[in-house]
Amino acid sequence: GYCLGCNDVLVMLLLTNGMHPYFHVPGMPVESGSSAAARHTKQKRKSHSLSIRRSNSTDQEQRTVTGMQRDMLDGQDSKLPLSLRSNLLDLFGQIEREFENLYIENLELRREIDTLNERLVSEGQTIDGGELSKGALKAKASHSTSQLSQKLMTTYKASTSKIVSSFKATTSRAVCQILREYVGHRDGIWDLAVTRNSPVVLGTASADHSAALWSIETGKCLLRYAGHAGSVNSIKFHPTEQMALTASGDQTAHIWRYMVQLPVIPPLADISALCDDELDFSDREDGDGDGEGPCSEVPTIRVATTTLKSHQGVVIAADWLVGGKQVVTASWDRAANLYEVETSELVHTLTGHDQELTHCCTHPSQRLVVTSSRDTTFRLWDFRDPSIHSVNVFQGHTDTVTSAVFTVGDNVVSGSDDRTVKVWDLKNMRSPIATIRTDSAVNRISVSANQRIIALPHDNRQVRLFDMTGVRLARLPRSNRQGHRRMVCCSVWNEENASCNLFTCGFDRQAIGWNINIPALLQEK
Repeated sequence: GYCLGCNDVLVMLLLTNGMHPYFHVPGMPVESGSSAAARHTKQKRKSHSLSIRRSNSTDQEQRTVTGMQRDMLDGQDSKLPLSLRSNLLDLFGQIEREFENLYIENLELRREIDTLNERLVSEGQTIDGGELSKGALKAKASHSTSQLSQKLMTTYKASTSKIVSSFKATTSRAVCQILREYVGHRDGIWDLAVTRNSPVVLGTASADHSAALWSIETGKCLLRYAGHAGSVNSIKFHPTEQMALTASGDQTAHIWRYMVQLPVIPPLADISALCDDELDFSDREDGDGDGEGPCSEVPTIRVATTTLKSHQGVVIAADWLVGGKQVVTASWDRAANLYEVETSELVHTLTGHDQELTHCCTHPSQRLVVTSSRDTTFRLWDFRDPSIHSVNVFQGHTDTVTSAVFTVGDNVVSGSDDRTVKVWDLKNMRSPIATIRTDSAVNRISVSANQRIIALPHDNRQVRLFDMTGVRLARLPRSNRQGHRRMVCCSVWNEENASCNLFTCGFDRQAIGWNINIPALLQEK
């Protein structure tokens, strides 16, 4: 028997070695000189249409090579059994039929190209501003395939830009500016959050097994949490108290208390110098020891106040329910768990997803939870009625749903590896009310509370801003000297801060604070 794909392997071997598909195998009939020449002429005609090139041998050279091969093979005793020779003959026949099919398909494609060329000419296009003469028409119709492909690509881009505004020119840097960089982690940063009460600090969760708290104004690391034994995948702050909730690859979620004192804000010139120093540090290679980086020189918490450990897999995300008395965790064990904070008791296990969970989020004012999964769905869990816990499943994506978040209104915004972001209405979630199509996978998104601007962090290092109707507002500036240099994992808004009102983090081991001039942004819209 022969393996599947044997035809393709034989064809490639023959062509790679410059051999004609109809070389002589011992024990097979040998073509006469005239029939071989006729077959060579037929194949030479086909080679003009096929994309696979053969050697440009003349008829005399081909006959010479064929004769040499025939003499060499006839002088050898074949060890192949008759059945194997017969199978080889059948395979070569199949190869011939494949070439014939390619030849026919090539002819059809050329007819389509000629038809498209004639259609472009008949639509009244001109050369140098004048009418096309007959000679010009003939020249136009004989354009190469590459020129036509370029023209069709230009037409395609022009048409798609009318449907989706994501091809808009990059917003001026005066509207979106990098204000500060937060550098000190020794591995990529998965998640970040801003405290909801005073003192207002930035929190980051890193693959280096630690979480850190930062001064927003100075960029200095204030506190480090090192209680996890695995990657810290998410961080969220209690709505009223100085407590943080972190989820980790060690299959646990930790709740820990913190106390920080904000440093004195230095003069503006000193801040600029500080940012330059941090830029130099971020370009260094990863350190191997725990003692490297500015976060190693700050106070460190190593013991959690509460440990939640009911999952059987990586805990990828966690969040506080409204009021802060319960938390929800999402895991790669395909379940989400609801816990009482005070007692660490497991209240509910939310099952139903077919694959690993990727994110969870709670509503800012109602007892609603949304979980995302690699099974291409996200689920809405309703705990407003203690006796009834309803669940709705939404199947609007075709790949992993990386995150789904609530807005201040009655909307849910979901992002996916299928390169789309969809806006849903909680009152009618059968189909999205807006779809944003992008050119890269979307990670953990964030929606601003006041203006409801969606910040999209991408795998391709870009960060884009959209409104709730799907209109693109800006692409944050990025170059070799500024912006993220690797995948952007998460974004979070902080509209209460007039200067640093958007934060992003990525696998370049840094978080970035941005100043987004929202009034100017909306005015450009």
